[in-house]
Amino acid sequence: MDRRTFIAGGLVIAHSAAHAQSEKVYHVGFLLGATRESVAPLFDALREGMRELGYVEGRHVVFEQRYGGGKMERLPNLAAELVRLRPDVIVTGTNIHVAAVRQATQTIPIVMVFAFDPVRSGFVASLARPGGNVTGLSADSSSELWAKYLAMLKELVPNLSRVGVIGQKSVQVGFAELEQASRKLDLTVDVADIRTAEGFDSEFAGLVSKRVGALLIIIGPLTYLLKERIADVAIRHRLPAITDATEYAQAGVLMSYGPYIPDLYRSAATYVDKILRGASPADLPVEQPTKLQLIINLKTAKALNLAVPQSLLLRADEVIQ
Repeated sequence: MDRRTFIAGGLVIAHSAAHAQSEKVYHVGFLLGATRESVAPLFDALREGMRELGYVEGRHVVFEQRYGGGKMERLPNLAAELVRLRPDVIVTGTNIHVAAVRQATQTIPIVMVFAFDPVRSGFVASLARPGGNVTGLSADSSSELWAKYLAMLKELVPNLSRVGVIGQKSVQVGFAELEQASRKLDLTVDVADIRTAEGFDSEFAGLVSKRVGALLIIIGPLTYLLKERIADVAIRHRLPAITDATEYAQAGVLMSYGPYIPDLYRSAATYVDKILRGASPADLPVEQPTKLQLIINLKTAKALNLAVPQSLLLRADEVIQ
């Protein structure tokens, strides 16, 4: 047994001993706007993270789950429903989720996962010292990162002039930064604002009618729910696409550059644990993903009849054959 295994085992034993002494059953709320099935890997990652920290479900922790089923207008009511249950902490996702939960409670700790620019969104006072009831993991929403996505699309399509963006403006992802990045690269950006799953086809048809040459897909409850469908229509219309989470490339989108979202939910368990042991979210610094992976789906490239430049292949962390 190496030192790290010994220490990790010791931590689990210590946590388990603490639970046994207190005999308290903690209640953890979990709220996302997509369907239960589509985000099951995210909840499972949180649950696994809690298990690794010594929390036995049903004995030390009970999860109260709520899902919007792709209906974002349900989030405020679902958040209020969770708050009425008085959980010890609520874990939720991107900005639209955090806003709904924060509207329902200013006191119950909230752990956000992959929220964009939480300082400007008003969720925290600063990343180092959040100062309120919200903490967790944020996403990098800098114009430099969006410029990187667009630059990779230009490598794929050298004469690219128009990029279609598929996302949810309600997620407050930083469309202004994307617009700024596109101007520097002399690109026109057309945005399909996906408000409902049912409205996806007409929004996508609007992008096709504008003759976009590539797609940038922004993570959100609906685009996560529709990731396989987005991949299918992108291939059907011969549109190379890039996105900011690895699951999309695994679902058939050509490229992704970003974190593996289930890993972030596993990391969120650490925040939950600290809060359950008495830490205040006001004092727990917000973290940003440090591991961004470039994944290229060559099966999709073949379907698009597209030769991926060697310059991109050499930078790829993973190639899906």
